[in-house]
Amino acid sequence: MNNTVKKSTFTLIPAIDLKGGHCVRLQQGRMDAATDYGDDPAAMAMRWQAQGASSLHLVDLDGAFAGKPKNREAIKAICAALTIPVQLGGGLRDLEAIESTLKLGVARVILGSVALAHPTIVRQACLLFPQQICVGIDARHGMVAVHGWDDVSDTSALVLAQSFEDAGVAAIVYTDIARDGMLSGPNIEETLRLAEAVSIPVIASGGIADMAQVQALANHAHAGICGAITGRAIYEGTLDFAAAIQWLDQHAV
Repeated sequence: MNNTVKKSTFTLIPAIDLKGGHCVRLQQGRMDAATDYGDDPAAMAMRWQAQGASSLHLVDLDGAFAGKPKNREAIKAICAALTIPVQLGGGLRDLEAIESTLKLGVARVILGSVALAHPTIVRQACLLFPQQICVGIDARHGMVAVHGWDDVSDTSALVLAQSFEDAGVAAIVYTDIARDGMLSGPNIEETLRLAEAVSIPVIASGGIADMAQVQALANHAHAGICGAITGRAIYEGTLDFAAAIQWLDQHAV
């Protein structure tokens, strides 16, 4: 494998999923398959910042299933504890929820289900909050899944992504549900296909297990894959986060 990163825009982003105020990780988005990694998400966030993270990815799992933000106190505590930007997804379905979440200190919000159901809200949000709106596209077999991944639509991830080309979206977070939390490797082929089809930067999510897979994704930075989110691998130790950050810093061109 060619381990030369072609652009310096690739970043590795640690993930914290919030459930009942705890830091957890799910397997394939299933709430009944959660592993608890502690009741102090802010301390966990500071751990990843100390190891070199340049940003943090947060998911309000309770919010994703309820359709409205739920872990506000934990989110506020994390943002207050960090000096790096935080991006958050889960349960953000209207402009009021988006604005109130940004006021907690979140730098960017990720809109998922609403992007499919009410794309006008995404466009309005991009105008009101420039460079603070990302679209989260979660796919099962290439088709968009919504409402906490419970429902699979008849819209393809590619079509949804292309529909926001002119909206001013800061990034697309693309998750292959079948890979998420499984340590089975990211779906590089589909992520690359999406990145090459749009001008919006794409962040890969789901399945990263080790350093070789981080390198494989980073090799496609020139094609628009600007970063990757990692969760279970850094919690269970199959990926050394600090070492991965160091490698990316050394190999960025």
